[in-house]
Amino acid sequence: MAKKLIFLIISIMLIVPVNAQFLKELTQKVVEKTEDRANQKIDESIDKTLDAAEGSFDEDGNPIEEESAETNNQINFNSTQQQDFQTYSKFDFIPGEEVIFFDDFSDVPVGDFPLKWNTTASGEIVTVNNVPGKWLTLVEDYSYYSPEIGITYPENFTIEFDMIYPGNIEWLMELYVNNTDYISDAYYPGEGGFSINALGEDIIIGNYSNRGEGELREVGKGVGPEINPGKIVRYSIWVQGQRLRIYVNENKVIDIPRALPKQFDENYLRICTLEKALISNFRLAVGAPDTRSRLLTEGKLVTRGITFDSGSDIIKAESYGVIKEIADVLKENRSIRIKIVGHTDSDGADDMNLTLSKKRSTAVKNALANQFGIDASRIETDGKGESEPVSPNNTSEGKANNRRVEFIKLT
Repeated sequence: MAKKLIFLIISIMLIVPVNAQFLKELTQKVVEKTEDRANQKIDESIDKTLDAAEGSFDEDGNPIEEESAETNNQINFNSTQQQDFQTYSKFDFIPGEEVIFFDDFSDVPVGDFPLKWNTTASGEIVTVNNVPGKWLTLVEDYSYYSPEIGITYPENFTIEFDMIYPGNIEWLMELYVNNTDYISDAYYPGEGGFSINALGEDIIIGNYSNRGEGELREVGKGVGPEINPGKIVRYSIWVQGQRLRIYVNENKVIDIPRALPKQFDENYLRICTLEKALISNFRLAVGAPDTRSRLLTEGKLVTRGITFDSGSDIIKAESYGVIKEIADVLKENRSIRIKIVGHTDSDGADDMNLTLSKKRSTAVKNALANQFGIDASRIETDGKGESEPVSPNNTSEGKANNRRVEFIKLT
């Protein structure tokens, strides 16, 4: 049996990074832990998953592409089932109000590198059999990838993205303050920071200072789900002041009230990959949504946290937390009636977008009624299509902000 241990390191730097000595010590700990797990865990269910996934990658972890011109730059998987809506019944993640950066690579030709990203290595956009959308391939050997976001991160923000792994997993994410060589500087740029180190199912939270000369101080740990090769893995990171929450798929792995420094000024983000992987649907949103106040006091709530399959009224599972929060408000205020209004971006024909927006608002109504027991007679629906944009439709961020659902208080 070919033994493969899935290995993941996520590192979010909340001040500035560390020197080479610190990285060596951290890497050694990771290697030792990995070897322990590899020797202890050989699970029959993992074998089956590996057998299925290995048909899509060669023995070196490279994606196997079809030979025909029509399927060039396409990676093939036997199966990549996404989580269904009910699976996320305990998922309470609420994304930020305004989308600052979004990239699903839909406007990038297959085979190209996306213009909104920078790298020290290479990569290209590919498609994956049985998986929607386009994906950026991340190469191995300490290669850095940075979305060109260009902001100072506020007190409240969320980061979401999807990844697919062919086998072993080893990567870092860093948020840090000004560094002249921010994309190419080796190891962690800066003088101190905050780290999330995920190894297998274990995720360890820690921080450091003095350019790595101080010790890594552990501030918390959690246990995440098993991650299988060839499957889409959704990561959701939620920062509210000092509070940090991390979700892997529907599982809340970390929730620490005072994990982060009281003040930080990060303005760069980069991802470091040590093993091959695919990434897509990278989304940064800012703000701290206040569902109760917006709906009850202001009479109108606008959310971009309810998302759908492209061109469809099928609600994505990660929307569960937002819909549940709205349902809770309606349960506590049984006299309230609302209207749900769907909006789309400008992609596609006007009449199709109008129809789609109405179908999507109906889908949200049905979710509130069927999943949460809200009386359907309290809910009206409508759709505006692309007719009322709140942002220009000439950028992916603008389109992401225009794809929204409004909840309007009627009584």
